[in-house]
Amino acid sequence: MQWTDERVELLKKRWAEGLSASQIAAELGGVTRNAVIGKVHRLGLSGRAKAAPSGVARLRAKPAAAPRRVATAAPAPSQPSYGVRGNVALAAAPVAAPRPIAAPRLVPLEVVENASLVCERVTIMELRENMCRWPLGDPSQAEFRFCGGRSSPGDAYCSHHAAIAYQPAHDRRRDRRPAAALTH
Repeated sequence: MQWTDERVELLKKRWAEGLSASQIAAELGGVTRNAVIGKVHRLGLSGRAKAAPSGVARLRAKPAAAPRRVATAAPAPSQPSYGVRGNVALAAAPVAAPRPIAAPRLVPLEVVENASLVCERVTIMELRENMCRWPLGDPSQAEFRFCGGRSSPGDAYCSHHAAIAYQPAHDRRRDRRPAAALTH
């Protein structure tokens, strides 16, 4: 398919009228929607008139901005809401409030330091092969170090930190209880 001057002019006219790329492609014939989009971009046709809203589009249009109210966990609607798409009414699934995610279990630095293990507390420049790479402290602080204890060849951590890092699947599953139940 060749883009003749007549076809390009028709494309520009229909684009300015607000027709979609699919509608223009159907009218031109022998060209795909993507070819129309590509030609529009190559021609630099950015802005175009918006088509007048049809009856369906007016139903979906948002009302004027109302003052926002911040609501805490709103109850889920008891009946499904209905949206209109094309000429088919679709039932939208009720949206439940998102459940809070439980914070991961953290091992305090004091527990690690007080355990019966040898942490040499080395900087990243002092780390060598067969040294534990378990981070100790806050990386943004000057006193941040790595464990540096003896690790087996090919392992990143000493035996103590490996036991913390590599937990069986049943131990690391996310706790499904609500966050309020975790704090009591």
